[in-house]
Amino acid sequence: MITTAEAIALVSAARTPEDLFGGDSPRRAYRRLARLLHPDLVPGAEAAECFAKLVRLWAAHGGDAEAVITTGRGTLRVGKVFRRGATAVLYESGADALLKVARSHADNDLMRREADALSGIERDGDPLLLPYVPRLAESFRYRSGGVERQANVISRVPDGFVSLTEIAERRTVLDPRDAAWIWRRLLVALGAAHRAGVVHGAVFGHHVLVHPIDHGLVLIDWSQSVPLGSPLTVLVARHRDDYPPEVPARRPATEATDIHLATRCVAALMGERVPTAIRRFLRGSLIGPPRDAWRLLGELDDLLDDLYGPRRYRPLHL
Repeated sequence: MITTAEAIALVSAARTPEDLFGGDSPRRAYRRLARLLHPDLVPGAEAAECFAKLVRLWAAHGGDAEAVITTGRGTLRVGKVFRRGATAVLYESGADALLKVARSHADNDLMRREADALSGIERDGDPLLLPYVPRLAESFRYRSGGVERQANVISRVPDGFVSLTEIAERRTVLDPRDAAWIWRRLLVALGAAHRAGVVHGAVFGHHVLVHPIDHGLVLIDWSQSVPLGSPLTVLVARHRDDYPPEVPARRPATEATDIHLATRCVAALMGERVPTAIRRFLRGSLIGPPRDAWRLLGELDDLLDDLYGPRRYRPLHL
C-alpha cells in the first residue's frame, strides 16, 4: 500500500494516462489513488491539485472519473449525478444504491430526518412491508469545499418504476380500477410507516413510484417526515393547497395528514368522471380522513368489491 506522499509523487510525474493506468487493473489503480488524494479526505493544495490531474487522466483513459469516499463502513463510489432536487443531490453509487447529499448545510437536518425515518421503519415496521420504502444502507457526514453536509446511502428503486407525476403527464385520467391498486398500495406504505411512529408529510405525486406491470409501489423522499404528533416544519410552496388544515396551522401531524395527501394524489389521477360511490369515498377521505390507513384500506376494498366484484389483474398501459 502506497502512502499519500507517494501517490502525490506518482501523479505529479505522470505525463500520460498509461503512466498511471497501464497495468492489468486500471480501475483499481484509479480508485486506490483517488482514496489517497481526494480533497475531502486529504487536506492541502498539493493533494487537491494532484486529484484534479488524476481525474483528468482517468477521463482521458476512458474511465468514468468517479470519485470515492471512505466512510466508517468502507469505500463508497460516487458516480454521476442521478437527480438534482431542491434540497439534495443524488449520485449513482453502485448498481442498487444512491448517495443522497444535502445541497446546503442548512438542509442537513432533512437528511437526518430521512435517516431516522427509514431506520425507524426498518426497526419497528413489518418486515414484509419494507419493500414499500427505500432501505437506508448508511448515513454519515460529508465534508466538501470546507462545508459539512449530511449524506444518506439509500437503495435504488429498480428499473421500470415511474412516478405518479409522470403517469399524469402520459395519461389524462386513469380508470378507477387502475387507480385503485395504486391507492391500496399507498395506504399499505403509509400504514407501515404509521405503525413505526412516522408521518411522511410529503405524499405528492413525484414521491410515489409505481411499476405499471408488476404493480409495485415505493414511497420515496422521507426528508420532510416527522414523528407522529409533531408538526411539519417544511412546507412545499407549490403544494400549499394540497395540505390539510393542520399543516399551515402548525398543529401536530397525524396519520390523517398523510391519508389526506394520499387521497389528493389518487383523486388527481382519476379526474372527475368516476362512479358516484368513489366520488363520495374520496370526499369523505379528504374532509374527515381517518387516522388508520388499515381501516381505510378495508373500507376501500369493500367499496371496490361492491362496484367491480373480485379483483382482476390489470396492467397499466402508459
